[in-house]
Amino acid sequence: MNGNNKNGGGGGCASEYIRRHHRHELKDHQCSSTLVRHIKAPVHLVWSLVRRFDQPQKYKPFVSRCVVQGNLEIGSLREVDVKSGLPATTSTERLELLDDDEHLLSIKIIGGDHRLRNYSSIISLHPEIIDGRPGTVVIESFVVDVPEGNTKDETCYFVEALIQCNLKSLCDVSERLAVQDHTEPIDRL
Repeated sequence: MNGNNKNGGGGGCASEYIRRHHRHELKDHQCSSTLVRHIKAPVHLVWSLVRRFDQPQKYKPFVSRCVVQGNLEIGSLREVDVKSGLPATTSTERLELLDDDEHLLSIKIIGGDHRLRNYSSIISLHPEIIDGRPGTVVIESFVVDVPEGNTKDETCYFVEALIQCNLKSLCDVSERLAVQDHTEPIDRL
């Protein structure tokens, strides 16, 4: 793994997941980072939101609308409308990987009126126990070109801020759904 690691805790397990699932080929003019979030909701519930390539607005606060062209499968394209306040209005994204068994999703941005060129991200979900209940470790990593006139640090900071907002929203939505689901505690051995 190259770039920064904004590990929100979790120690060795998160490091192993990152090593296994979050490899990016980093070129000189690119930056990369990995962010970790712990969510007090079971993996199946969190994954039900993340896997919806066709409905990222369910938890991504900057997405106002999304239209998928064709069937939902590897290679599918989505046109995303971005809410005002960001330096973009649209993004065209391709589904690179959707693995329901391993809880992995990868996308690549292939167009749009923004400066995120050659952006690629991987998000993985992993079960954990939080306060005696089923929880989820969410790991998201990315690689992107550094736009002319910006530094690697500036570019990473901007993308990390967007991902942190998305992960916070994913956490809020998932935990709200988990409370409604009344997940039972797991007895510790």
